[in-house]
Formats: sequence, C-alpha cells, structure tokens
Amino acid sequence: MSIREVPAAIGRRRRALWDGRVQEIAMLLPALALIAVFLLLPFLSSFRIALTNERLIPRPVPPRFVGLGNFQQILTDHDFWRALWNVARFTLMVLPVQCGFALAIALLLNQKLPFRNFFRGLFFLPAITSMVVVCVIWATLFQYPTGPFNQIVGFLSFGLVQPIDWLGDPNWSMPAIVLLSAWQAYGFQMIVYLAGLQGIPESLYEAAELDGAGRWQRFWHVTMPSLRQTHVFVLIITTIQAFKLFTQVNILTQGGPRGTTDTLVHYMFTAGFVDQRLGLASAVAILLFFIVLVVSLVQRFVVRDRK
Repeated sequence: MSIREVPAAIGRRRRALWDGRVQEIAMLLPALALIAVFLLLPFLSSFRIALTNERLIPRPVPPRFVGLGNFQQILTDHDFWRALWNVARFTLMVLPVQCGFALAIALLLNQKLPFRNFFRGLFFLPAITSMVVVCVIWATLFQYPTGPFNQIVGFLSFGLVQPIDWLGDPNWSMPAIVLLSAWQAYGFQMIVYLAGLQGIPESLYEAAELDGAGRWQRFWHVTMPSLRQTHVFVLIITTIQAFKLFTQVNILTQGGPRGTTDTLVHYMFTAGFVDQRLGLASAVAILLFFIVLVVSLVQRFVVRDRK
C-alpha cells in the first residue's frame, strides 16, 4: 500500500467501525426502550409518588405533598420492622438450604452418569414451574392433620409425634416456606454451579490426585476455591430473590400466623393494593431497594477476592 492510499484505508476503517457501532445501537434500542418504559420510569416515578398521599384509586381531591411523612410512618411502624426481621430470617435460613442443595445436585450431575442430560432437565423442572402451581401442590403436602408430610412424620416416629400444623403454627410456618422456596428455586443455582464446575480444568484434579489427595481433599482444596466467584454470584442472586419473597406467603399464609411470615413485599402489597395507599407503598419499595443494595454491597465486600 502506498503512502497516498493510507488515508483512504483509514477512512474506510473508521466508516466500517462507525457502521458497526450504529448497528449495535440499533439492535439494543428495543431492549433499552422496554427497560426504560417498564423498569426505569416506574422506579423514578415511585420517588415522586412516595412524597405524596396518592391513592391507588384517584379521588376528586388531588394528592397532597407530604414530604418524608410516608417514610417516617413506615420507620415507626412495628409491622414494618417485623416484616424486615421475617425476611431477614427467611434469607438466613434459605441461603444454606437452597445453595447447599443446588451445589450437591450440581456435583452429582457433573459426574459421567448415564442419561445425565435427562436428569439435568428433570432436576431443573421445579425452577420453570409456576410458583402458584408449586404452592397449590405443597399446600396439599402440608395439609393438617392428614397431609402426606404429617403421615411421613407419624410413620417415622411410630406415631409418637403429633401432626404438625405446618402453615398454622408460628414455629413451623417459616421453615415450611423455606423448604418450599428452596425446592422450587434451587434449579437456577444448580445450573450456575454446574457451569462453574465444568470450567474447572481437569488437570487440577489430576495434579491433586498425583499428590495423594483423596476425594474430600480434592473437593475442599480444588473444587471450592475454583468456585469462589460462582459462590459470590449465587450468594448475591439468592439474597436478592429471598428479599423479594411474596407469592408463597400471599397464597399459603397471607402473612400469618400472627405475622410470623409477613415480608416487606407483602407489607408493600397490603399498603398499596389492600389499603390503597400508593404513596406509602412506593416509600416501602424505595426502602426495599436500598436495603437490598446495601446487603448486596456488604456481601460483595465480605466475600471479595483479597488477592
């Protein structure tokens, strides 16, 4: 290429890059527009609504500006703090159960088993099943006093343990919700762990085996450190999902018994759709957003890679 042809080649390359950028932006625009209309704009509108006494069904009197009154009312409401404690308790209970079960199933399905692709789809099935359907099925399993779970408890205890009111007893209602939720949602974490396991080089296991490491030692010193970033991702995603707990509670317990399963989203739903206090519900949504944001940042800081 001669020196006189260089500027023309540079110009053609710049035009090609520009055309590529324009094409990328054009392909992203529909998705960005949907995100802006259905996520960003409603979220920004909630800030305005949270500063008013706006109702779900408009009244002849226009909404009045109340400033931080909604936030003050929420932070002094015992029911809000109880809902926050309940969702925190649910999160602490569901994290080890759901993530541990997902990791165990992923380790199993990562082995060279016959029909393993079939079993992967089978174990992922609960994650794509509607939560409403799952709740209806588990409500039958939890039925008091003759449901299948109570029959199993009676059989294993030889009739010494009385039937348990899984959804009506304050001591058992939250564990029951945890068990249901972990079973329904573990499939997503299982797939993430399975992808992480398949990304671990086989040479690491071979080197550890040559050094005399047993199965447990290979798991603890090779598998677990290699899954560190996967653990971080799964932990944060599961925490965010846990703080959004609503459907199970709304269908099975309606926040009871005695408020032991009330959650922040259920509290927000009651304020907005039952009491029709849209301004108060918007304030709860904003508080929930910042609570989840802070918890996620703290988790990311604690489990970050310090190397």
